[in-house]
Amino acid sequence: MRCSTDRILTTHVGSLARPSDLVGMLLAPRTGDEVSAAALATRVTSAVRDVVEQQRRCGLDVVNDGEMGKIGYATYVTDRLTGFDGSGPGPVASDLLDFPAYGRKLLGDAADRRMPVCTGPIAYKGDDAVRRDIENLAAALGDGAAGEAFITAASPGVISLFMQNAHYPTYESYAYALADAMKTEYDTISGAGFLLQVDCPDLAMGRHVAFAAATVKEFRSYAELQVEILNHALRDIAPDRIRMHLCWGNYEGPHNRDVAFADIIDIVLKARPAAILFEAANPRHEHEWMVFEETAVPHGKVLVPGTIDTTTNFIEHPELVAQRITRLARLVGRERVIAGADCGFAGYAGYNMVDPDIMWAKCQALVEGARVASSRLW
Repeated sequence: MRCSTDRILTTHVGSLARPSDLVGMLLAPRTGDEVSAAALATRVTSAVRDVVEQQRRCGLDVVNDGEMGKIGYATYVTDRLTGFDGSGPGPVASDLLDFPAYGRKLLGDAADRRMPVCTGPIAYKGDDAVRRDIENLAAALGDGAAGEAFITAASPGVISLFMQNAHYPTYESYAYALADAMKTEYDTISGAGFLLQVDCPDLAMGRHVAFAAATVKEFRSYAELQVEILNHALRDIAPDRIRMHLCWGNYEGPHNRDVAFADIIDIVLKARPAAILFEAANPRHEHEWMVFEETAVPHGKVLVPGTIDTTTNFIEHPELVAQRITRLARLVGRERVIAGADCGFAGYAGYNMVDPDIMWAKCQALVEGARVASSRLW
């Protein structure tokens, strides 16, 4: 994993807006339309090629496939794991329950938001799918630079947060079954020479989604367990080949029930991945860079703060991006900071809070801001 040795490097979190025709193809099984597997595979390949080229035109240093072939950053796993044949209501963020009129405006009727449920033994069956992800990204890069590109994968914690267990006798047995199955995907991505990014919003968002009635101490126990399970799944991959993303939910909502970063940072830093991607640009969490005034960053860890908000169509001024970078870099060291985004821009196919053209303009602002910050830090 490259570090910012002579300038601030840039990256993003993972999902990028998919072309509208590809969205239709990905959603075809749900809408009753028929799309051949061959046609979908061909379109995903071309979409990955195009999105890699756009990232490079923006000047991003560490790129990915934009999650072009995934219907959702977590729910895609139901196509790669056995055992998810049931269906039940999805979780609802408690901050939206505090403001029900806005919650209905944002999400519609929560009762209609069904999620898969685990009803049988979990095993990995996605070997062909993850190999296609790898082949598509490698082909799009075209220059052997696999080490400076990443592929995302859902963590056991986020899968279990959204998709409830109706099969295993305990939560722990369910979560470890997920970890053992997803380990195949993690190892395959890393073994192909790409950086692995595990998406772990459960470590922060889990508080106001699943533990709204619990104490902070009780949520911390849950987070400790998730890190233990995650480390178990990542045990055979070198830390400097892994990135970890955590967030408080990528939606424009009140977020008045979000757990404080200070309440979980010590647990987050125990996770195996060397790079930690976290929200640091939106109005609820921008101030939390200050947690590193009191928290020492362990040797080998790299911080990837969000420098652009992924829920608003405001295009950040490069000067603001530079300020967000430099204040953290002066605390922890310039070589330990890579500029990133708060979250993905399109965690679910077709759900774009930010206009796709504005998304690319925001990425360009990120890159320009990193250049300004680099001129001040070097």
